[in-house]
Amino acid sequence: MTADDSFGRLDDDDYPAYTMGRAAEILGTTQGFLRAIGEARLITPLRSGGGHRRYSRYQLRIAARARELVDQGTPIEAACRIIILEDQLEEAQRINAEHRRTASRHPAGT
Repeated sequence: MTADDSFGRLDDDDYPAYTMGRAAEILGTTQGFLRAIGEARLITPLRSGGGHRRYSRYQLRIAARARELVDQGTPIEAACRIIILEDQLEEAQRINAEHRRTASRHPAGT
């Protein structure tokens, strides 16, 4: 991968551009917090060639939501479960909306 390829990927929400230290700094949290939400399987950081954790902007948004819940007094394990359930609900709602659109274009019996 060339430097030009790397710069082009910085706009990619899934590109693991942030080290653990930088991610913790951005979120205003500790590296231990990031490890804990990783252990709870909320996010799974990619690993660099040297084995260091790397986080994407998408993962940082999820971690920020977890931090918000924890800051409100929710235990970390519960916060992770809430976020997973919120994500599943959002996906189910998206699928249902798509089914409704398809059904309205092709009513039964026509």
